[in-house]
Amino acid sequence: MAVQRFMNLLKLKNRKEVFAWSLYDFANQPFTTIIITFIYSAFFANVIAENEQVGTTMWANAIAVTAIIVAVLSPILGAIADNGGYRKFFLILFTWICAIFSILLYFPESGDVFFALILFVIANISFEMGTVFCNSYLPDLSGKGNSGSISGFAWGLGFVGGLISLFLALFLFPELDAGSIRKINVLVGIWLLVFSLPTFLFLKDRKKDKFKKEHLLNSFSAIRTTFKSISEYKAISQFLIARLFFNDGLVTIFALGGIYAVGTLNFSFNEVMQLGIVLNIAAGLGSFLFGYIEDRIGVQKIINITLLVLIVATLIAIYAPETNFPKELFWLSGVLIGLMVGPNQSCSRSLMAQLTPKEKVNEFFGFFALTGKATSFIGPLLFGIVTSIYNQQMALWIVILLFVLGFLLFNRIQFNLLNSQDEI
Repeated sequence: MAVQRFMNLLKLKNRKEVFAWSLYDFANQPFTTIIITFIYSAFFANVIAENEQVGTTMWANAIAVTAIIVAVLSPILGAIADNGGYRKFFLILFTWICAIFSILLYFPESGDVFFALILFVIANISFEMGTVFCNSYLPDLSGKGNSGSISGFAWGLGFVGGLISLFLALFLFPELDAGSIRKINVLVGIWLLVFSLPTFLFLKDRKKDKFKKEHLLNSFSAIRTTFKSISEYKAISQFLIARLFFNDGLVTIFALGGIYAVGTLNFSFNEVMQLGIVLNIAAGLGSFLFGYIEDRIGVQKIINITLLVLIVATLIAIYAPETNFPKELFWLSGVLIGLMVGPNQSCSRSLMAQLTPKEKVNEFFGFFALTGKATSFIGPLLFGIVTSIYNQQMALWIVILLFVLGFLLFNRIQFNLLNSQDEI
C-alpha cells in the first residue's frame, strides 16, 4: 500500500513541492517523539523535578501554558499571513526557534526545574506554531481526491523520522543516563534544522505582498469576522468542536505517556526508548496504510475506527498494572495507540483541508490549531491534579472521557453531513 501511494505521488506535477512539504513532518517528529512523549518528559519528572508527583504536575502545567499561548497566537498570525503573505516567514522563524531551544535543553540539570520548563515551553510553542503554518499548505498542494494520500504520506514520513532519530540516539547513547539524555536534545535540534531545509527551499507561497500597517489591523478584523462567519460552515464548526475533545486526549497521551510508563510501570529509560521505536514503527505503518484506505472508504470512517481503538488501548493501559503481565500489556496498548495516532491526526488534517474554502486557508487552519489547543490544557492539567490526589493510573480515565466525548460528537457530524448539502 505504501509503495502504491508513493508511486501515485511520483505522478503528481507538483511532486517536488509535495515531498518537500512532507519532509517537514520528518524533520519535526523527533521533537514530539523524544522530548514530549518518551524521553525528556520522563527525565524531567523523575530527575530534574523534586519527585515524580511534583514533576508530573509541573510538566502538565507547562503543556497547559503552551496550549493557551498557541490558542491565542495561531488565529492572529494566521490572519496576518493571509493578509501579508508571510506564511513561509513564520514557518521558518518558529522552526528555528524550536530547534535552538531544543538544543538549549542540554543545559538544565537536576533541580533546574524552572530553567528547564521555560526552555521547553518556548520550544513547544514554536513547534506548534510551525506545524500550524506547515498544515496550511496542504490545500494548495492537494485536491479532494488525493489529500488523504498526501497527508498520510507526510505523517508516515514523519514517523519514519521519529524512528530513525530513536535508532540514532540509541546508537550514539546506548546507556541512557542523565548526561546522554541531555545530549539527545541537541540531536533533536540539529535534526530539525537540517531536514527542514528542503521545505524552506522548495515549498512555494501562492501569495506575496509587502507588509503594511493595515495588515495588523486587518488581522484582528479578520479574526472577528471569522468568529462570526465560521458558524455558517456547519460541518467545519461541528468537526472542530468534536476534535477539540479527542485531540485533547491525544495531547494528554503525548505529554504524559512516557511519564506513566516510568512512574507506574517502572520502565527504564532504555525500555521507554525501545517502546518509542516500536510505537513509531506502528505509527508509520498506520499512517501509510490508513491514508491509502481513507481515499477509498472516506475520512469519517477512518476517524471513527481510530477513536474506538484508542479507547480500547487506553483501557488496556489502565488495567495493565493490575495483571501479571503489566509491561507486556502496556506494550500492546502502545502499539495500538501508535497504529491509530498517525491516521487520526492525518485524517483530521485531511478533512479540514477538504472542508476549508481556498480563500480562508491560513485563517481556518489557524482555528484548526485554536480548537486543537484552546482546551488542550484541560487533559494534562486534570491528569496532574488526579495524579496528585490519587495516582497516574486513575488519571488515565481522563483520557477515556475525552475520547468518548469526541467520538460521540464526531458521529453527530457524520449524521448531519449525510443529510445536508455540506461537501466533503
